Amino acid sequence: MPTPNADVRTLLAVQRTVGSVPGAVRTARGLSHLGEHALGWIAVGGLGAAFDPARRPQWTTVVVGAVGAHAASIAVKRVVRRRRPTHPDVRIGVGVPSKFSFPSSHATSTTAAALLIGRASGLPVAPVLVPTMLLSRLVLGVHYPSDVLSGAALGAVSAAVAVRLEKAAS
Repeated sequence: MPTPNADVRTLLAVQRTVGSVPGAVRTARGLSHLGEHALGWIAVGGLGAAFDPARRPQWTTVVVGAVGAHAASIAVKRVVRRRRPTHPDVRIGVGVPSKFSFPSSHATSTTAAALLIGRASGLPVAPVLVPTMLLSRLVLGVHYPSDVLSGAALGAVSAAVAVRLEKAAS
């Protein structure tokens, strides 16, 4: 078997350390379900828009940003077509909707949503939520570190675009 590259070595190290903490895999699965197709972030934005009318435009931007980020990640996945981790030592902890891993759609939509939720709520959501989601994708063995880091970068760009669209519409 060939020597694992840095991406695989880092993935395996996360699984051996963070992934071995009691409850880590269960928590990572919960985050996976929350972030699937950005549905959890769409719900948060929708609830914010419904219950915080004074900041409805910002909460609507959470929805637009999360959906846009997810769509952007899917478009990039279809172009890049990088396969998910297949190293025999990687433990896969959740089912996935596609065989492609780059970029992580969970990382992309979560980063966009967290930045935009923080903007709408005034709470520092991103520093807590983004690293947690990124680590969860590695704990579950469904992404390489470069997938989640690239996804986070794409999510940040998506959030900035969503804010520009919001401002242009007002």
